[in-house]
Amino acid sequence: MTVRSSENCSFQYWVHQTHQPMNVSSLLFLITFGKTLLNILTLAMRRKNTYQNFMGYFCISLAFIDLFLLVNISIISYFRDFVLLGIRFTKYHICLLTQIISFTYGFLHYPVFLIACIDYYLNFSKTPKLPCKCQTLFYVFTVILIWISVLAYVLGDPAISQSLSMQDAYPYPYQCPFYVSIQSYWLSLALVMILLVVLITSWSEVVTLVQAVRITSYMNEAILYFPFSSHSSCTTSSKKILLPKLIVCFLSTWLPFVLLQIVILLLQVQIPAYMEMNIPWLYFVNSFLIATFYWFNCHKLSLRAITLPVDPFVSWKCCFIPLTVHNLEKTETPVSVIIC
Repeated sequence: MTVRSSENCSFQYWVHQTHQPMNVSSLLFLITFGKTLLNILTLAMRRKNTYQNFMGYFCISLAFIDLFLLVNISIISYFRDFVLLGIRFTKYHICLLTQIISFTYGFLHYPVFLIACIDYYLNFSKTPKLPCKCQTLFYVFTVILIWISVLAYVLGDPAISQSLSMQDAYPYPYQCPFYVSIQSYWLSLALVMILLVVLITSWSEVVTLVQAVRITSYMNEAILYFPFSSHSSCTTSSKKILLPKLIVCFLSTWLPFVLLQIVILLLQVQIPAYMEMNIPWLYFVNSFLIATFYWFNCHKLSLRAITLPVDPFVSWKCCFIPLTVHNLEKTETPVSVIIC
């Protein structure tokens, strides 16, 4: 394995040469096909009554790009050698296209994270909201702009162009270098470290809260609910009280994914960028950002005064409804619920 970096130090990536037991085009087809199925499954499992946000539109665009890659790999693998619009396509272009998409995915982690932060900051602030159609057009335009900008940077960077031209030195079809973005590594490391620090500092409160949580069934769904004191008001709690609730809500959904991230970081597993940028990872980051903004803005939140953003996978509403559920079976609407 060799490590390369651009001359302007704007990115780093690992080039890993592997001796594949099968044709690389077949391997890439299987990986891309599996990722496409994962995209469809994840999008199908999310809650449908979610508010519009940047991350949701970007996840849909990522699913289309993965489908585009799968279709192109399938067509080139089937015809093997053909001419389209005066351009000759061979199996060599399967590896080349995957490399370009890998570089593009690798540079998207920081911009997507930053834009999602800005989006939620505006949602939590008192900034006037755009009409629904205008908001949709704005998100679509933003997603298209970020894809075009990153792709233009990738194609125009001299270091990347030189790396792509070096592919002729590899004995295709049994070797194809893949690229691992340093952005995803540092972002994953930062999120995991923050979660561990927060969990350690609030360990006793989290354990107490987990012991008090009850599991039951409501409307054919498994749910968790917190017991709140009967004298609580309808405003949100302080940051110290709210933090363990947010941790329990977050880990009740994303604990397996957090453990997976820890294993990947400890073993220093090098995952190709075209696999590492995926929809479950984006929704994991999305839930982390929502929890963070809830905690920083807990003094501003009130269920009677504000509509809380809806997470496609985590129900945060239970953290802000301080009412007692004496008998859940006799209650028409459970007030402190985490949908698992």
